[in-house]
Amino acid sequence: MKIAELCPYSLSVPGGVQGQVIALARSMRRMGHDLDIIAPSDSLSGAESVRSIGRSIRVPANGSRAPVGISPLALARTAMMVRDGGYDVIHIHEPFAPGPSLVALAVAGVPVVGTFHRQGVTLPYRGLGWMFSGLGKRLSMRFAVSVDAMLTAKSVFGGEYQVVGNGVDLDAFENTPTWSRDNPTVFFIGRHEHRKGLEVLIRAFMEISDSDLTCWIAGDGPQTPYLQSLSSRDKRIVWLGRVTEAEGIARMKAADVVCAPSLYGESFGVVLLEGMAAGSLVVATDIAGYRGVARDNVEAILVPPNDIALLRNALVRALASDDLADAIRRNGRKRALEFSIENLAKTYLDSFATLNA
Repeated sequence: MKIAELCPYSLSVPGGVQGQVIALARSMRRMGHDLDIIAPSDSLSGAESVRSIGRSIRVPANGSRAPVGISPLALARTAMMVRDGGYDVIHIHEPFAPGPSLVALAVAGVPVVGTFHRQGVTLPYRGLGWMFSGLGKRLSMRFAVSVDAMLTAKSVFGGEYQVVGNGVDLDAFENTPTWSRDNPTVFFIGRHEHRKGLEVLIRAFMEISDSDLTCWIAGDGPQTPYLQSLSSRDKRIVWLGRVTEAEGIARMKAADVVCAPSLYGESFGVVLLEGMAAGSLVVATDIAGYRGVARDNVEAILVPPNDIALLRNALVRALASDDLADAIRRNGRKRALEFSIENLAKTYLDSFATLNA
């Protein structure tokens, strides 16, 4: 089967949707299918078989700034690639995101399926639903990564959805060497913006007096200069900038704790699964998108969002080498095994096969 995985967001910018697109394409390719990724890219991408539509433009979206390909040239390239690619199926992630997703919906001459990742309805998003509801009829199948994502999409676009979750590439975690480290370590990886809650983590970590701890912070974003200034006196906090996929996995495997302190806007906790797959203890916020992945004191430690004191206490608990912490790590690893990217790819492929039966 020849499949196009279409991502509206730049592959040059780390993100949950981009990561899922790349991992799915890699997995389906291992299963013998012919895969292209159609997406914006602001630099050369390390992903295989990427057909770049050009550079992206940042637009406000769900408390962040999404890097989408909305220039006339990018849209023209998308139309050409979709029409002339010889695909059996076009799989669009976020079908109603501005730019290439809508173009692909409009011009595709083969079955089109969509996966909805977003959680939370805003007025602009509802406006998209009103303006482009007619294009939604072109979707042969609709998937959602979580119940919350399904409810969001259903409330705006209607239709029926299959909740499939997200996946984690377990082979990558198994085969990547562990990063070296000297001290007990907390690891954050993600975009440095308000909704990710990094400021809360930094303030909580700085309240822990243990001088032998380290906090690795990977990624970047609009808050980076402010947060670096905030933490400048605490030499235990190490700013890594953007890291490669391999380095991110290696550091997760080395860290005692992977912390995901997001405040809102997360439809699914991929980073929680990754931390669990790495064998780290996950400390995360008790928000809807994360509760679907982990239970408090079972697979992770969950705390209310934006609570510095409770997050500090959770980090101290997680760094303690005791029976409860060890049990949570073991349970987390078992939970990650349920979300193999291979199983997710098979779910999609089985559905795709019915479209051309």
